[in-house]
Amino acid sequence: MKKVLLALTAVAAFSGSASAADLAARPYTKAPPPMAVAASWTGFYLFGGAGGGLWDADTRIVSTVTGANILGFNQRQGGDGWYGTVGGGYDWQFGGNWVAGIFGDAQFGSLKGTVQDQVAFFAANIKNDESWAAGVRLGYLVAPNVLSYVNGGYSGSHWHGAELFDTGTGLAGGAHVNDFDRNGWFVGGGVENNLNIFGITAPGWFMKTEYRAAYYDARNLTEVVDTTNLSNGRAITFKPLVQTISTSLVYRFNWGGPAVPNY
Repeated sequence: MKKVLLALTAVAAFSGSASAADLAARPYTKAPPPMAVAASWTGFYLFGGAGGGLWDADTRIVSTVTGANILGFNQRQGGDGWYGTVGGGYDWQFGGNWVAGIFGDAQFGSLKGTVQDQVAFFAANIKNDESWAAGVRLGYLVAPNVLSYVNGGYSGSHWHGAELFDTGTGLAGGAHVNDFDRNGWFVGGGVENNLNIFGITAPGWFMKTEYRAAYYDARNLTEVVDTTNLSNGRAITFKPLVQTISTSLVYRFNWGGPAVPNY
């Protein structure tokens, strides 16, 4: 019996050693990497912000009867101010790092400046108080969450007329220019980036800074007599260029995308 027990013990010891050797020889398999969400710029977005701007306009004094210049010398006049903006759009990401989109926005504020009638030494403070734009943009992702883009499209603007004052005495000149609208086109560009920076977690929230130049059609601003609401025979030709820069907070409704390995 003792010999049988010794034999069984020897077999068990040998089997355990072999099993341990097998375990030691097995290769180590690395755990699969965690999954991460890939950013996608495709989807709808809304934005709101504020900024500043300036305008300048080529002006001349013309006859409302003949349309001819009354003075041979033309002037460039202008103004500046602030505004707020709201809008929205839709983007498509394609070809890897390219983003194209359509958008629309509106601006409300006070870009205020002066126009003059050098014949009668009159001047009026007019302002661009409203404008809107609809356009397209094309951008490239310089980083997964940073878009550099250019844009362009159609724009409209409203201008608030004002009383004409005598530039010598500062008194009312007895005439005014009415409110008017101008349409044209714009070009611009900017940078938009996700706010997940400096340890801040803000999924879907972005910030964009944009420059825009809007070129509007010319308009003859007829000088209207206060008492009769009839023309005094003169008009100020007005062809404005409006340049603005703004910073806006953007919210993207479907920021994110399919899961991909994060190696």
